[in-house]
Amino acid sequence: MIAKDVNDRTAVGPLARASQPVGRAAVERRPSLLWVQTEDLTQILDSATWLKTADELRALGWDVFLVQPGPADSEPVLRDGLLYVPKPATYFLGQRAFHRNVLKWLDAHGGVDVVMFHPLSVLWLSSARRERGGKRPLLLMDIRTLFMRAAAPRLRDRFRAFYYEHINGLAQRWLDGYLAITPHMATASGISQERLLGVWPSGVDADIFAPAAAARQWPAPGEPIRLVYIGSLHVERNLLGLSRAVVEANRAGMNFQLLMVGRGSQQEELAAFARQSGGAVEVRPAVPHSEVWKVLAETHVGVLPFPDELKFRVSSPIKLFEYLAAGMPILATRVVCHTDIVGNDPYAFLAASGEQDALVAALRELWAARARLPELGRQAMATTPQWTWQASAAKLDVALRRALAQRAAATR
Repeated sequence: MIAKDVNDRTAVGPLARASQPVGRAAVERRPSLLWVQTEDLTQILDSATWLKTADELRALGWDVFLVQPGPADSEPVLRDGLLYVPKPATYFLGQRAFHRNVLKWLDAHGGVDVVMFHPLSVLWLSSARRERGGKRPLLLMDIRTLFMRAAAPRLRDRFRAFYYEHINGLAQRWLDGYLAITPHMATASGISQERLLGVWPSGVDADIFAPAAAARQWPAPGEPIRLVYIGSLHVERNLLGLSRAVVEANRAGMNFQLLMVGRGSQQEELAAFARQSGGAVEVRPAVPHSEVWKVLAETHVGVLPFPDELKFRVSSPIKLFEYLAAGMPILATRVVCHTDIVGNDPYAFLAASGEQDALVAALRELWAARARLPELGRQAMATTPQWTWQASAAKLDVALRRALAQRAAATR
């Protein structure tokens, strides 16, 4: 039997939904997915990527076993839709033990149709390919982040760089296919179209952010346009460049306030600049994800000032979807991760680059459109249905079922 908490109502073992009669018809057995991710979902900011997508896949007919690292001295247990697998705290040996525990669970509970995992797991999961109970699961690697070399690498960084540079060579002989967060990620990762089963981007829970649009007070004549950035406050995000552009725009007769909420390596430098900005720039500590909509409700325009670099081109920025769902116009740089979403839509004000002059030019266009902000916000919000987690999970569902269909066709 599958290890299962008696209070669990959301996850079912892969063999527990064998065909059941409904009147004279029979319900086809639900396909099952073991989704291996290595991070503690209670600690990471993008946990919705896994939690919401898993829920949506269940609604689409899958039995999903989403792995959550558990205490090292525990036993695997399925609770509230998560498969808690023991993971020691040590770095390399902890990963080895964690994946060994995943494989033990898979050995004990045959019948899983698909095992999906991320690049960090490649080294450990090749043996998941063998048959269990006369059945072999499909092994699919999902690539959602691009490893970037550290400027001053430590020994651990050098090891990780070597690992990620050789990951496709490690995996291509036994993987059944790849998934990716964007087409640009697939290209950057060297995935051929023949091996790429599908692309599924980030998403948003629209119901969480809709109240921001209802609560927002748009600026009256003479009041500032309040810009907001929520996320990591790292130097590569070009937040200091945007801060300087806001101050310059105000000196030219415009009226903007920039609020940045989060934490990161540049947090103190940004806070120091804010103290000298005459109130034009404000930095606040990070807030729980459940509180983000309240911050968006007190602001008017969501900003994404990222430079046109590979790590941003390949991404699918969750914050962009959250801004749209909150009914906010967008000020962003002309990078494909943004333009693929907003195109030339009128609610998006796109800077030609992340340079200060280009950002000021985009701010000038936004300032000229200030009377139309409520309508532009409604237009932005109207695009949300195509960027929900439900829409993203539907793309993943298609890709997973395509993989199963391809194997079924190959074995006929």
